[in-house]
Amino acid sequence: MQNKMKRKFFARVSFRIGVVLLILGSVFLLSSFASKTHLQIVGSFLIMIIGGFCILLAIKLKRQPVYLFFAAFFILLGLFLLFKVAGIVQLTLKQSWPLLSVFAGAALLPAGKYRYGTIRRIYVIPSIALSALGGFLMIFSLKLTNFSFREFMLNWCPAIIIMAGVILILLSFSANKERM
Repeated sequence: MQNKMKRKFFARVSFRIGVVLLILGSVFLLSSFASKTHLQIVGSFLIMIIGGFCILLAIKLKRQPVYLFFAAFFILLGLFLLFKVAGIVQLTLKQSWPLLSVFAGAALLPAGKYRYGTIRRIYVIPSIALSALGGFLMIFSLKLTNFSFREFMLNWCPAIIIMAGVILILLSFSANKERM
């Protein structure tokens, strides 16, 4: 019983210290952006605050990973926008939109860990797929190729459809073997 009370006390103290450090760091960060427009800075902080609110919802509503997913997503998005305002990231929003898919993939992992207590395939595979899709689309968004996404799809779509069909046929064979 005494151990449980100590853990609750330390959890409360560490939460309060964390909030104070978060506010203090935010004030210092805002003061370093004196030459930037305050609307952009406040917007990115607002997105991160929404993420923090989602974390609180995830903690209060036991085992609701959807809130933790949104928390991680909004925090990553807010950090990206903050880095963009700071000039660390030199991409336009038109170039960086595929990062939303990468952020969604990255946000799935903590949500799955929170729900099951361990990292499971049911969250890892969609996370990898979303991150790979975002990375793939970034290639076309940043114009790293000499052809457009439309040209790629027109030329490679039949091959992708054939590969998807082969994969589904192989999966059906393996499912039939497991039943026997």
